[in-house]
Amino acid sequence: MDGGQLGVVACREALRLAEEKKLDLVKISPTAKPPVCKIMDYSKFKFDQAKKEKEARKKQKIVDIKELRLSPSIDTHDIQVKVKKAMEFLESGDKVKITIRFRGREMGHTDVAYGIMHDFAQRVDTVGIVDKPPKMEARSMAMFLTPKL
Repeated sequence: MDGGQLGVVACREALRLAEEKKLDLVKISPTAKPPVCKIMDYSKFKFDQAKKEKEARKKQKIVDIKELRLSPSIDTHDIQVKVKKAMEFLESGDKVKITIRFRGREMGHTDVAYGIMHDFAQRVDTVGIVDKPPKMEARSMAMFLTPKL
């Protein structure tokens, strides 16, 4: 068999040809009129298909979400340390979730937290952009950053 087309062949004739060559008759498009079949080694075909899928999974980049926690009373140097770490994560292609946890009376000063989040986003804007802006969720505020392409 040289890979050429045989044209429209009766089912029994196609089965006989496949058995002569010790290969399988595989339906490629069973819904077509007439159905399209191929004479091939099915086990080799499945093996090659699994190999291609495995290669595709190897080349796939898995994006992790790294989380950095801040507090409403964070100091400037501590923010610089967190910004540096966030930039490392963004440069390696990961998403970053910035959260600020509120305890006790801190809930009354959410405006301070918005300012911290805005400042944080400005400091990392060279390598990342804000994916989801700061949003209050129960006793914490969260913001997501994604790497720039």
